[in-house]
Amino acid sequence: MRRLISAAIALLSACLSPALAQQPPQRSECLAMANAAPRALPVALRQAAAAPEVEITYAGHSTYFIDTPGGVRIATDYSGAYQVGRLPDVVTMNRAHSTHYSLNPDKRIPHVLHGWGEDGKPAVISERIGDSFIRNVTTDIRRYFGDDSGIDMIRDGNSIFIFEVAGLCIGHLGHLHHKLDDSHFAQIGRLDIVMVPIDGTYTMSLDGVSEITKRLRASVVLPMHRFATPLDEFMQRIGRQFEIDRRPERSLRISRDTLPTTPTVIILDGV
Repeated sequence: MRRLISAAIALLSACLSPALAQQPPQRSECLAMANAAPRALPVALRQAAAAPEVEITYAGHSTYFIDTPGGVRIATDYSGAYQVGRLPDVVTMNRAHSTHYSLNPDKRIPHVLHGWGEDGKPAVISERIGDSFIRNVTTDIRRYFGDDSGIDMIRDGNSIFIFEVAGLCIGHLGHLHHKLDDSHFAQIGRLDIVMVPIDGTYTMSLDGVSEITKRLRASVVLPMHRFATPLDEFMQRIGRQFEIDRRPERSLRISRDTLPTTPTVIILDGV
């Protein structure tokens, strides 16, 4: 009998071991939630089990730092030019031009995720890193200036990155060069927070990116690539569907419980 009890305890311990607990299935909760009916939680239950917070910092240009509750630090469109505090653990890159990627990032960064593939193949990213799940949706990219190939766009040359952490679905549209079709929106799924380029020139028109922003209907919109366009002009394009929240600091802390009830553009301090 003692042997049976010992064997049962050993089996239970193995099932509950941290190593196994840190290896969830590689699937998107944001896609699953987008395809499911809304679920309402009683207020008392939400208060009893407060959701963990994510910290998001605008470093500049189109680089945001995302700090997860589990201590993973992610940097978007990372070139190394924009640093806030310690080095990131994960960097994502788009190859529109050198301010969005680096082929020689700091070797101490353990996870470098390119938004482009090799040999004409699209990038396929679906990775669980710590308490975050990171995936991509490829988009096309314009050819570089001086390219005489006769082809205007490189198919699947860049990526939209989606970060799933602490019950939040966070999307970074990257250096987006064209409108999104239904298949893109289906692959993106639900977004709670979306980082949107608003330069209106190097990426896509303000009208185009405003339409995408409206359709995504994220609770929080974080403008980026905002060096060329006044923020007020972007706000005029997206109409009265969004509140405006201008903040003097460059970071915000947010959770599933503290998402605004009305879609809101949050403008953080930064370059």
